[in-house]
Amino acid sequence: MSEEDSALLLLLDPIGSTSSMFGASSSSSNVSKAAASSSSSVITTDASKLEQDAANLRIMIQSMNQAQSLSSNLHSLQNQYDNQAGLAKALQVDLTRGIDVASVPVRRSLLGCNELVAPSRATFYELLLQTFDDATLRILIIAALISLAIGMYDDPTAGYVEGCAILAAVSIVSVVTALNDYQKESQFRELSAVNDQMDVVVMRNGLHWQVPSTEIVVGDLVCIEAGDEIPCDGVLIKADGLQVDESALTGEPVDIDKDLDNDPFVLSGCTAEAGNGVFLAIAVGKDSQWGIIKSHLDKEQGQTPLQEKLDDMAAMIGYIGMAAAGATFVAMMSIKIIVDPPYLHHVSVLSYALEAFIIGVTIVVVAVPEGLPLAVTISLAFSTKKMLADQNLIRHLSACETMGNATNICSDKTGTLTENRMTVVRGVFADTLCDDCVNRVPMLVSAKAFDVILNCISMCSTAKIAHVEPSSTNELQDVRPQMIGNKTEAALLLLAQSAWGRFDDTDVRRESARFGEAGGSRLLPFSSQRKRMSVLVKTHSDDPRSVKWTLYHKGAAELVLASCTTFLDIDGSEKPLTAQKRAEFEAILKDFANDALRCVALAHRSNVQNVLDPANCTIKDIENKLERNLCFDALAGIMDPLREDVIEAVANCQRSGIFVRMVTGDNLDTAVAIAKQAGILTKDGLAMIGEDFRKLSPAQLDEILPRLQVLARSSPDDKHTLVQRLTGRLLPETREAWMEAHPGCDYETQKDMLLPGYKQEWDVSRGGVGEVVGVTGDGTNDAPALKAADVGLSMGLSGTDVAKKASDIIIMDDRFSSIVKAVLWGRSVFDNIRKFLQFQLTVNVVALTITFMAAVVGYQPPLNAVMMLWVNLIMDTMGALALGTEPPLPELLERRPYRRDASLISRPMWRNIICQAIYQLSLLVFLLKEGPRMFKCEDGSRHHFTIVFNAFVFCQVFNEFNAREIGDRFDPIRSLSRSPTFLLVILFTVVAQFCIVEFGGDFTQTYKLSWQEWRLTVAMGAMSLPVGFLMRLIPVSEDPCSFAGIDNKNGKKRGNRMLLWLVLFLVPIFAAIVLQLFREIEEITHHFDSMDDAQEEVYTSFDDEL
Repeated sequence: MSEEDSALLLLLDPIGSTSSMFGASSSSSNVSKAAASSSSSVITTDASKLEQDAANLRIMIQSMNQAQSLSSNLHSLQNQYDNQAGLAKALQVDLTRGIDVASVPVRRSLLGCNELVAPSRATFYELLLQTFDDATLRILIIAALISLAIGMYDDPTAGYVEGCAILAAVSIVSVVTALNDYQKESQFRELSAVNDQMDVVVMRNGLHWQVPSTEIVVGDLVCIEAGDEIPCDGVLIKADGLQVDESALTGEPVDIDKDLDNDPFVLSGCTAEAGNGVFLAIAVGKDSQWGIIKSHLDKEQGQTPLQEKLDDMAAMIGYIGMAAAGATFVAMMSIKIIVDPPYLHHVSVLSYALEAFIIGVTIVVVAVPEGLPLAVTISLAFSTKKMLADQNLIRHLSACETMGNATNICSDKTGTLTENRMTVVRGVFADTLCDDCVNRVPMLVSAKAFDVILNCISMCSTAKIAHVEPSSTNELQDVRPQMIGNKTEAALLLLAQSAWGRFDDTDVRRESARFGEAGGSRLLPFSSQRKRMSVLVKTHSDDPRSVKWTLYHKGAAELVLASCTTFLDIDGSEKPLTAQKRAEFEAILKDFANDALRCVALAHRSNVQNVLDPANCTIKDIENKLERNLCFDALAGIMDPLREDVIEAVANCQRSGIFVRMVTGDNLDTAVAIAKQAGILTKDGLAMIGEDFRKLSPAQLDEILPRLQVLARSSPDDKHTLVQRLTGRLLPETREAWMEAHPGCDYETQKDMLLPGYKQEWDVSRGGVGEVVGVTGDGTNDAPALKAADVGLSMGLSGTDVAKKASDIIIMDDRFSSIVKAVLWGRSVFDNIRKFLQFQLTVNVVALTITFMAAVVGYQPPLNAVMMLWVNLIMDTMGALALGTEPPLPELLERRPYRRDASLISRPMWRNIICQAIYQLSLLVFLLKEGPRMFKCEDGSRHHFTIVFNAFVFCQVFNEFNAREIGDRFDPIRSLSRSPTFLLVILFTVVAQFCIVEFGGDFTQTYKLSWQEWRLTVAMGAMSLPVGFLMRLIPVSEDPCSFAGIDNKNGKKRGNRMLLWLVLFLVPIFAAIVLQLFREIEEITHHFDSMDDAQEEVYTSFDDEL
């Protein structure tokens, strides 16, 4: 025995052998009998032949193990292998005794092992180093080092301040990012680790072995029974009433009946809900359906749209800074060499070249927006915390902003758009139509009729309803009653236990029937072949002559209706089922079917003891003699209903320019019906199934993508492929990558024919710009698409752990409307970052230009290092806090999302930046030139530069109000009550500025200003507000090409006429106040000049007298 198979050897009792209450024995007991009778046999395997055929076996098995392709897989099994027997022969498996134990190592090496290798973990320091891959941070570090070197050379006492400040900002951003990524890595390690280890029973050498699931190899005969999780993909060789829950992989909310002929395939990650069986393992580990899903989760993701925009912004600013630095150097050297003014006669060309180089580097440093990464981090962190209150748990910070510009949302159906619980939505009960069973309005039928219907629901069921005790610690707990067993039966039980059924106790009804007890009632379970079930319920009495038996019957509506000759009337009486009445019921049944409802009928037959002996009859007797001449009691239309908020939320997304698609594993009819109800499928929209989707070429898919709204019967790979095609991410970029994605295919002839295509082809087809895609889902099957999307959104209540760990945002309340809130917050974050950019770039443009002008004309910079540090603090940390924490506004949902390649700075923003910069530059130049005369101070003195500094700072303070709007709207005080952080920052900035000016002294090299000087400099700064109003009158609109998504023509542009008239009224008054201030300045200046003249005359007369 090999070391790998040193597992516990068990000779087990017959596995899963069950006997029905009518004496039918399970066929699976034959497996154990064969094993026991031949336990001494030794099965040999031709290892060389197995090795020779391994490659072909892999390809052939792959062809019949395609996700969501039952008909194709069945065709491959029947034609390539001649059903299960031929497949077993190809795999060298004896269907009665299993594989040879000695062949396990060979099979494991040739056909794979049933475990998934977890990727190596990145350490915190590796993640910290990865943060420096950001182009913005790299530019900042270079600028900081140059600033440190030049600053220490130029001013050893304080030259280090600017460089250290930049490095501090970089360090904060890097550490915060690395810590967040480390936490994310830890969460994904939990996903990657194989924590769900379990033992399974396999047959080898004619014996049953209990081995870990990781020890399964291709060819093993694996035994499963109700409650077992299926450990690998396989083909059934024995099945007895086997039902499998495949919702984790396909999204279908109902259990799937499995048999050897119509659907013998079982998939890893699914659960056996009823019955038992034995299957032949055909795909394990990374080749299984779960392994394929897991391989998609391990792939690295590309940059988010915001990261791409920030990199482009950093590069653009770097180029502008270098161009300005080069222009400064050339201008200064030209003045020295060509003009050579008198004040430069004593300076050598080499010394002046060094000074020009230093100033050029200073310009580059000033141009770099060192506060931008910090602003992004603050805005994302603030929004993440606020979004938690809106039921959005953000796992990855970048997802917050990315969701705001989502152009497509690919939504799962089950559990996302619908409630993931089968529910009776419509019905006919005792000849009374009920069009709304969802709201559980009590039925107005007689007590007698109601009792019959409730008895039928309670008795014809093997399901259970478990009520959940609310937890005080688990916020993500689903407190709804849980369905155990058959979902259709459970839906009827929930209806009976609700207000509709007057909160009936169905458990008590069922217990009174005494099923399974001697002399009790009898049960004929539901059969997928018969599509119906029956129970014989005995009315218990001490007098055997008064005992009555009633047959309750439930099944497919068309079959039950055909077996009925009477119907239950509203008063509880039975009336003849005439041809006309039968036609009425058939019309209702057709109407229900057209709405994709699962139709189940209830019927009964009283006093069946008059026909036969119920206690001793056989199954055939019941089928032939009792399941006829029934009374038609009720018709129930069952479906997984839409969540109550979905219709409005989908409409809001579409108004926001977002294209909503449904991608589901459910059948096409159900998907189309739900999509129409939700408003997803429109008149011109296209719905198709996954099997047809997979046959498309990349070019064909691109052609239908603008109309593709529903993709049904889709596999996890289909959803992943759709996301790849929309975003352009994770596409094969090389021949080798394409061959790895399409093994056995020819690259030259098939590269343009197979999905998802390749990067070069996609760039040409889609212009190199992809959509920003959000994917919603709750199942394991959704995990690859959740990971591949720009933003993955999983459901917190109904979602599987795999889906949650693969997602970026967890919707804690499972409501689609919470996704709309995520879009709103994402757009708010994006705009907040742009507000900060508008504010900071204004300061950068002014600082860069004034430094350039001062260098050219030979002036020293008016702001010293400490002053510049304070201005940078206002620009960076204070500006990020003030503008990065602005709350979202509802009108953000009225615009379309921005394209992935759209610039962070729009045309109106450039207008605002340039106009404000022109005003501030004009003010600074005016103060530098006229300030000494106006304020009676020495040119270039500390007093003079303090006045310039104070006016400049208050320009920034008031421009922060301007920066709260990035478009044409002028409303600087809008929603201030909802922005406490903004108000606190403004207050702190004003108080700190006052302290710096009045008490800074030698440290800040400032001069105490008089009250009159404070009034004037603050008024000059406040002029930024009327400038902000006037500049918005310049007609500049956003570039239409910067928008993506659905062209929303229903959105209304809101005006603010009252505010406009108010501003038009206030501007002249404000201008008059400023004019009066300047007149006062002139009078004060004239007064001081007169005093000086008088004082000079006094001194002159005094000298004359002497």
